[in-house]
Amino acid sequence: MADHASHAEHNEHKLAIFRGRLKFKNNVQKIWGVLIFLSIVTTVEVALGYIKPDFLNGQFLALKYLNWIFIILTLVKAYYITWDFMHMRDEVSGLRRAVVWTGVFLIIYLIAILLVEGDYIYEVYKNAAVSFDF
Repeated sequence: MADHASHAEHNEHKLAIFRGRLKFKNNVQKIWGVLIFLSIVTTVEVALGYIKPDFLNGQFLALKYLNWIFIILTLVKAYYITWDFMHMRDEVSGLRRAVVWTGVFLIIYLIAILLVEGDYIYEVYKNAAVSFDF
């Protein structure tokens, strides 16, 4: 009987986001809250992509600051989609780590490949080994 009670508590979805700073009364409110948060982040991304402020044209590790902002905001959205909509928050820590860290390392690996190969292609065109007219 006690095992059933602990199992029922485990199946209850947590109704808070941002590490418990914002709490909701039910799952519907929580879904709307997360949707609004993701919409705000997407709106910021679209606005920055449309406006392209000049002060974000500086570079860090061969990418413009604006591109870094896009990468970071995309990772934030991916985190919240996985954490709340895929209910990773309610899973055991081993499964959470397996899913999240695999994605994190894959993204870091892909960014490293992008930076290395992008720099190589830039150098090929810069040294005029191949013309830009394709």
